[in-house]
Amino acid sequence: MRAFFLLLLAANLALYAWSRYYAAPESASDREPLGRQISPEKIRILSGQELAGLPARKGGAEPPPKGCTEWGGFALAEAPRAEQALQPLALGARLAQRRTEETAGWWVFIPPQGSRPAALKKTAELKALGVGDFFVVQEEGSMRWAISLGVFRTEEAAQSRLETLRAKGVRSAQTGEREAQVAKLWFQVRGADAPLQAKLRDLAQGFPGTELRDCQ
Repeated sequence: MRAFFLLLLAANLALYAWSRYYAAPESASDREPLGRQISPEKIRILSGQELAGLPARKGGAEPPPKGCTEWGGFALAEAPRAEQALQPLALGARLAQRRTEETAGWWVFIPPQGSRPAALKKTAELKALGVGDFFVVQEEGSMRWAISLGVFRTEEAAQSRLETLRAKGVRSAQTGEREAQVAKLWFQVRGADAPLQAKLRDLAQGFPGTELRDCQ
């Protein structure tokens, strides 16, 4: 038994010696690693200011522009036309929508037509002029059978809408005060750089009464 123990001990010592001096990688037994490096005297640690002053690597990706711009607020009936106008910009996941409830203090309207048939006749005339954003007021009251052509927060926005309608040939429309809660839709564009914002401003000119602003 003692001979077997001594033989096992000798085998373990031989295995250890083989793994330590023969099987170890060259780097583990290299006693002079610094002597084999290329120009070690040129290696130094840079400070934070030195790192910030380094030129950007050619071919590197530019960081995406920050911020968010939103365009609105659109009446729900007008929003599809604005969404179609945004399609050529290929915004993809950068485009989002936000719906709000706003108090409108002004509206553009055609006075009451007296009856439902008369109101429908007037809406047919509007469609022939290329006006599609409207609705007929059917609630009981003095404005029943009037035709709403848009509700706005400010008198200036309502007046801008009126001028656009008159340019299309709508002569009977007018502006007036009207307190009402209306749904509005805003299109949000994330990461809008200067060229993209310029394109958005060009689009907004075709939608009187809308505005561009930082996302809320």
